[in-house]
Amino acid sequence: MHTSPAPALQSAPASAERAARESYGRLVAWLAYQWRDVAAAQDAMGEALAKALALWPVQGVPGNPDAWLLSVAKRELLQAARSQRQRASPEVQALLTDEAFYEDAPAVPDARLKLLFVCAHPAIDASIRPALMLQTVLGLDAQVVAQAMLTSPSAMAQRLVRAKQKIRDARLRFEEPDADELPARLHAVLEAIYAAYGLGWDAVDGGDETDGQFCGLRSEALFLGALVSHLLPDAPEAMGLLALMLFCESRVNARYTSTGDFVPLAEQDTQLWDANAIRQAEALLHRAAQKNNTGPFQLEAAIQSAHCQRFYNANTPWHGIVQLYENLLQLAPNVGAQVAHAVACAQVGDLAKAHSLLSQIDPQRIKSYQAYWVAKAYIEQKLGDKDQHAASIHIAIGLTSTPAIRKYLLHTISV
Repeated sequence: MHTSPAPALQSAPASAERAARESYGRLVAWLAYQWRDVAAAQDAMGEALAKALALWPVQGVPGNPDAWLLSVAKRELLQAARSQRQRASPEVQALLTDEAFYEDAPAVPDARLKLLFVCAHPAIDASIRPALMLQTVLGLDAQVVAQAMLTSPSAMAQRLVRAKQKIRDARLRFEEPDADELPARLHAVLEAIYAAYGLGWDAVDGGDETDGQFCGLRSEALFLGALVSHLLPDAPEAMGLLALMLFCESRVNARYTSTGDFVPLAEQDTQLWDANAIRQAEALLHRAAQKNNTGPFQLEAAIQSAHCQRFYNANTPWHGIVQLYENLLQLAPNVGAQVAHAVACAQVGDLAKAHSLLSQIDPQRIKSYQAYWVAKAYIEQKLGDKDQHAASIHIAIGLTSTPAIRKYLLHTISV
């Protein structure tokens, strides 16, 4: 085995953690394709990472960490097969005969996109597909996935286990769907990628970008979004998602001041926005529009494009944003869009409609949804209801984990 010089002994735990973040999805995807069992592939890779943490500080970091992890994981799967007397199975033979992954192999193929589409198989409940992708392909634990899907960790863990059992027991095809199958699967793939981007975005606010689960999550989502758009160049929703993420990414450096104070979108210095990212997003959105097949990600990207108009002319076209939200809610109604629609109505001066729209949302769906309480407080402030404004702000503060945002919300009470 080739090992790094002695100083690598000190960085072995960090190397294992980095390998887990950067390689987990690719390695699990490859193993899952060979073994036809997502849960078993995840377990084997977990064992390999545990052994890396135990052995690398003593033996040194291998010259090719990915291949080392893959070799150990393959041995774990083969050992399990021996104990279960499955040596004659096609899956075991595939691992035994494959010669591509010695410890000095140059690279592990990236099978993540294929595994995303496997997880989007119509035999799997549509409501669990994006969550399954987040855990299987991006390696997020059930608690974080539950956070992204607005559900409880215990319920999410049970649903993920059942979904992986479905893949194994039904022996679902581990290959890209045919062209006529794409429409039924693509949206779930895009939803998962956007959910990953959202978690990475929230990590910026929470100061958790260096956390193992969140480090590089935004860039990973952007990579997967670009990959889908490249491999499916005629899919307007894939272009719409990539445009949407690029619009958001263009503003990431303006969200906080140099002293760490939170800056809401309407108050951001547009000079800090990334003009190149905005241009790329606009080009993607224009190409998508030419397909004449509008979908929710294109509409969300169009809303972000409208916000970015302030970069060019210092004005935000709120009336247009109201209409875009109304179009979006017809195609894909969700709580986030409902809340944002109400805020847009308040921005054009229709406070009665804004207040009414919020009151129509199911109370159970917004009880712990911080954005709802921020929007409610904003509209109440516009209506001059100081007591209700303060009450809503305090609820929003209680649902906020980021000190800078809590500080900003507290400040609005005294304004």
